[in-house]
Amino acid sequence: MRIALVTYSTRPRGSVVHTLALAEALAELGEEVTVYALERGDGEGLFRAVTPEVNVEVVPVRRSEDLEERVLRSIAALSAAVDVEAYDIVHAQDCIGANAVPGCVRTVHHLDHFTSPALVRCHDRAIVGPRSHVCVSKGVAAELRAGWDIDARVIPNGVHAGRFEAAAGPDGAEDRATWRRQLGHGPLVLTVGGIEPRKGSIELLEAVARLRKRRPDARLVVAGGETLFDYRDYRAVFDQRAAELGVDVEVLGPVEHDALPALVACADVFALPSVKEGFGLAAMEALAAGVAVVLRDGPVLREVFDGAALFGETSRDLGDRLLAALGEPAAGRRERGRALAASHTWEAAARAHLDFYRGLSSRVAPVAMATAE
Repeated sequence: MRIALVTYSTRPRGSVVHTLALAEALAELGEEVTVYALERGDGEGLFRAVTPEVNVEVVPVRRSEDLEERVLRSIAALSAAVDVEAYDIVHAQDCIGANAVPGCVRTVHHLDHFTSPALVRCHDRAIVGPRSHVCVSKGVAAELRAGWDIDARVIPNGVHAGRFEAAAGPDGAEDRATWRRQLGHGPLVLTVGGIEPRKGSIELLEAVARLRKRRPDARLVVAGGETLFDYRDYRAVFDQRAAELGVDVEVLGPVEHDALPALVACADVFALPSVKEGFGLAAMEALAAGVAVVLRDGPVLREVFDGAALFGETSRDLGDRLLAALGEPAAGRRERGRALAASHTWEAAARAHLDFYRGLSSRVAPVAMATAE
């Protein structure tokens, strides 16, 4: 099949990581795959190399400080770049891609809530415009059904478990030691995804403050954070709260692809107190590395990680779970976590996508691209 996968960024956000891994797995199965990714004028290209069997089209878009303008420019740039008639399947991985190619297949990783009328319209078009839908968890599929009466195919994420398992073993010892020298030797609580409201960053900060009452040498490390949105105001509140609580926070920003597994493997606990997640891929990578995982209790994360992680609802709960995770032996829950991560392969995800695509192509002809507003 000729398949186009469309993503809103070249940077390492969850849906972009998903797009590249799925593209490689589909190509490994013998399909002709092209990735279209928006690059916002920095000229750096994709955050990691992909296998040569995958065609890559990096689509430049002019910068803008205004979010609405940035989104509309992004939609227009992708709309002009993707020739829908050249493919059997065009599959958008986000709201921007689904607006650019309204007759596409759409993966809904999670549902957002906007207050700007223009962005609300974009979000709604990105749900009702596609001809068919995929979700990476049953919980998000249930939201889609309840809100729009849309039935989506559930295809869980894969995970490159071997990369993270190897980083936790003897071959990764030197890289882990390098991170430890940089970050210090007290208990490290790591989160990946940056500082933003959806990630529950301030609640995590307060949870670490509670942990430090028992483990005063504990530190919070925040990796990632490349995003389309402007969270400077939230970041200012986060920094002020960190100073008030006296919590040591190391903010790394985006971490190089090859360096990330060792960073995850050197953590004592991985925390993801997100108020909204579609799957929790970063937490699954932590499980692959044998790291204890603490999550906010919610339908999606409970669905995906039940039995392999610890859950809390409030900052107080999360702080107690962080302390409990530090005291856990290396066996038990962590071994279940490794087994869970190993069960989610990208090959299985790719085969499920192909089955879904073939079902669509046998029932529905390719849909011509409409013009985004």
